[in-house]
Amino acid sequence: MNSGKPRRGRRKSKAGAAPTAKRPASAGRPAPKPVPAALLREAARALAAEADPAAARQFLTYFKPHEQIRVIGVKSARVREILAGIHERVRDAWTLQDVVAFTELCVQRREMEIRGIGTALLGKYTKVYEACLLHRVQRWLAAGCLDNWASVDSMAGNVVSPLLEKFPALVPEIVQWSASRNMWVRRMSVVPLVPFARHGEYLDEAYGVVLALLGDGEDLMHKAMGWLLREAGKTDAPRLERFLLRHGAAVPRTTLRYAIERFSAAKRKQLLAATKA
Repeated sequence: MNSGKPRRGRRKSKAGAAPTAKRPASAGRPAPKPVPAALLREAARALAAEADPAAARQFLTYFKPHEQIRVIGVKSARVREILAGIHERVRDAWTLQDVVAFTELCVQRREMEIRGIGTALLGKYTKVYEACLLHRVQRWLAAGCLDNWASVDSMAGNVVSPLLEKFPALVPEIVQWSASRNMWVRRMSVVPLVPFARHGEYLDEAYGVVLALLGDGEDLMHKAMGWLLREAGKTDAPRLERFLLRHGAAVPRTTLRYAIERFSAAKRKQLLAATKA
């Protein structure tokens, strides 16, 4: 007979039923926003775990012996995977200010792979770019955070060219960088114009920058100038030819050779002869 008192002892769960777990206090809340400095430390550890001395040596062959380049030695495909993982974590959480802070921490490091990840991640936020970002890039250049052709060109392609596309009023400002005493600032006045020149845009600015730099003595500038001229010639080869003939004696020979690569062999020979000092 049931006395009405609760039975003492262990309760038996229903067969096959999983224990009921208490709902965590944080359930339903968004995950905490990743902190740029902490995420950089994670990325650095992931890269260090993939270090390959052979890959590092191969990468360094693209630079001159005196250049102070530090490479971890991670293959490009793996760097892209690490970048994709970072982007997946922050894409819905970070503002432009967050990613700029992360990029700044990355470019302050010497390792090329870390710099590359920071620059490429910033390149994924083009839709929310603000015009003042150009001045941040200028500060990074002045501080020596972008101090080799690879770092400059990566920032140019991922960040500065898209910034100019969104804010055309910035183009005259970047053209003025050609007068800088800092070679990497001068290179940044050239390389971001390359994708535009390839499609026949900002050709006046492209030729103006090259004209302003004809007296530059740096080989890396001569190559950048020739690259820009070659791309400008893709949509208007006669204009490129006229420019070279008009200024040929002043055009560095490296610049000239890069610029005429897409001409026929006969035309290249003719231009090389016609532009000798």
